[in-house]
Amino acid sequence: MDLEALFTDLTPFNITMIEQPVPSGQDALLKGIPHPIPLCADESCHTRAQLGELVGIYEMINIKLDKTGGLTEALALEKSAREAGLSIMSGCMLGSSLAMKAALPIANRAEVVDLDGPVLLGSDIENSLRYQQGKLYL
Repeated sequence: MDLEALFTDLTPFNITMIEQPVPSGQDALLKGIPHPIPLCADESCHTRAQLGELVGIYEMINIKLDKTGGLTEALALEKSAREAGLSIMSGCMLGSSLAMKAALPIANRAEVVDLDGPVLLGSDIENSLRYQQGKLYL
């Protein structure tokens, strides 16, 4: 796959970012490839331990509480990523509104928020989050 051509071809579509364009562990394939659209590491970045090898390849990381192991590491990862010049996406796995509410301290400061886990459930908890026209309401 010609990643440089793909990234260039996507430019006219006003795409905010491209999330995890290569499989986790194959991030080095992106080194030196020009990309006019910012790249976001998702599966490649679970904790601060992976962050160093991703700086200079990606412009953003997706922080998911499920991947980091909880809010403490998520907040530490956010701080380290910001210090390294990376932007933040707050993402999630499938879960209830209760699980999404735990991610709000990260989401509140993130450039991109994708906390849509409850939308995919058949039913959610009482007093759930409300999603309307691309916005999230408590």
